[in-house]
Amino acid sequence: MRVFVEVARTKSFRKAAEALDMPNSTVSRHIAELEKLIGLRLLHRSTRKVELTGAGEVYFQRCQNIVEEARVAHESLLDVAERPSGTLRVSMPVELATGFLAPVLKDFAATYPLISFEFDLTPRRVDLQADPFDLAIRIGPPPTAPSTLVARQIALLPRYLYAAPSYLKQAPPLTHPTDLVHHVLCLAQGAMKQHGVPKTLYRGEEAVDVMTEPRFATNSVGLSRSLATLGVCIAGLSDELVREEVALGRLRRVLPEWSLAPVQVHALTETRLLPARTRLFIDFLKKGLQEASLALGQAPIGKAASRRRG
Repeated sequence: MRVFVEVARTKSFRKAAEALDMPNSTVSRHIAELEKLIGLRLLHRSTRKVELTGAGEVYFQRCQNIVEEARVAHESLLDVAERPSGTLRVSMPVELATGFLAPVLKDFAATYPLISFEFDLTPRRVDLQADPFDLAIRIGPPPTAPSTLVARQIALLPRYLYAAPSYLKQAPPLTHPTDLVHHVLCLAQGAMKQHGVPKTLYRGEEAVDVMTEPRFATNSVGLSRSLATLGVCIAGLSDELVREEVALGRLRRVLPEWSLAPVQVHALTETRLLPARTRLFIDFLKKGLQEASLALGQAPIGKAASRRRG
């Protein structure tokens, strides 16, 4: 049943064999034995792809939870909750990993020495059903598709506005958020252009909506930081990600009393039934990122802030 679920999930005998660490021939034999035992064909096989039959689809829907529950029960019997082991496969954006998570990863690895890691540092949307990842860490709002994904918010990272001295030297005056309409903005965190949506800045309980569109919108924090450092634009970035540039005088915080809305960070998984190592890793990340945000002095955003439009 476990082999069948892996083949059905990946739509591939080869990928299932890799995930289960067994030869292709063994996977094929298990599926053939299962179909013989049930008396129904579960998979359509061809040289190009593997598809579920009608009976296979029904069986797959019932078997997924059974296999997951069996795995969790097996781990609990092995006392994995206290001594987790195995390989943890995580997809995450490179800037988040290097700018925030490296110290957290160090502490987690020291706390759980039996766990090994495979990190894929990419902002691309991975398919948690087909790709061999235990979870994906993503910046921004949780994805709405596929609906089966489980999104857990693990952090809110503060963001402020930064610009290079060369940009500020030739740019119009900037003393209030409403002045941003005369400036070039670059916004990251997957916030691709949304026409007519105001950018909100906060100062304590005060909020100001600025009706301006960024000239540059990107899903790469690194590109946003680089453009700001080159004097191309003003960028919305977290303090931790520009610490070196600020120390070297390459970037300067503008409108220092104001901040953008903090950006959400989510842990995405295919199911709520998680192995102990995955569950512990998510909890560890959540605690570590929250402590990092507090250390950076994230300003609270008032629930009933007074609002002005610029």
